Amino acid sequence: MEQRELDRTGRTVSAVGLGTWQLGADWGEVSEADARAVLEASAEEGVTFYDTADVYGDGRSERVVGAFLADHADDGFFVATKMGRRVDQEPENYNPENFRAWTDRSRRNLGVDRLDLVQLHCPPSATIDDDATYDALDALVEDGTIAAYGVSVETVDQALSAMTRPNLASVQIILNALRLKPLEKVLPTAIETSTGIIARVPLASGLLSGKYDASTTFADDDHRSYNRDGSAFDVGETFSGVPFDVGLEAAADFGRLVEETAPDGLTSAQAAIAWVWQLPGVTTVIPGARSEAQARSNAAAGRVPPLGDEFLAGVGRIYDERVRALVHDRW
Repeated sequence: MEQRELDRTGRTVSAVGLGTWQLGADWGEVSEADARAVLEASAEEGVTFYDTADVYGDGRSERVVGAFLADHADDGFFVATKMGRRVDQEPENYNPENFRAWTDRSRRNLGVDRLDLVQLHCPPSATIDDDATYDALDALVEDGTIAAYGVSVETVDQALSAMTRPNLASVQIILNALRLKPLEKVLPTAIETSTGIIARVPLASGLLSGKYDASTTFADDDHRSYNRDGSAFDVGETFSGVPFDVGLEAAADFGRLVEETAPDGLTSAQAAIAWVWQLPGVTTVIPGARSEAQARSNAAAGRVPPLGDEFLAGVGRIYDERVRALVHDRW
């Protein structure tokens, strides 16, 4: 697995990491044993970057990752967590007192004295634009509570605003074959500013795995059932904001593209993940997994050779024909 510099942290991370939302909540039930198996399998396959958040299962994901860290204390794993979704997303709630309380809780959950990376978890644009936000985060770095900070965002404009901050280590953003807008300005700006890019939702909530059809159903506690209209959180987090029927058509096109132009034996999911980490400007991509087999397959995408110009052109064509009009101007 290729290891890359996350420049402003002084650390390296794997080109394919692991998102652990699935190990906390909102994707159907995952047992403690299965969650641990996912983490162990990822590590065995070369994953060194793990992304979690304080609200995933109300801290369950952090605690599972923390137990894993305790058994791998000398392995140098990098854990990024997120904060800010435990309260209403109002700018006044993003203050030094809450930052302190949230990071202290995450340190307890993860069993660490200092957090490797803390990201504001899709805060309001006003919070991203506010000097006071970064003053408070800088204070946490200065006193050793956190080593570095970043912002997880919903929109390109939020990403570009955050990247004007000199001490910002990373931006986390949705980036996949159905969400290409970050390629226009976000990735070039990240290169110019030495900002790490953490690409999330690389499979568009599983659409790009090619395993779903019109008859597919999801558990009641799976956000792919209850958030298709955005009633729980930003609809862009579910199927990347693409209507399910349209997403199925685009995923079918993507599957044919993989069959016609990608290396033999590569699955649609692996091609989707490889396409993301091979983009200039991306530091790591964080697919989630609910089983050991998924974890190993996703990590194997980090060893895929360059996909080539024909594949890249095909991704752009599918986006333009199927989904651009639905998502490009929204996020």
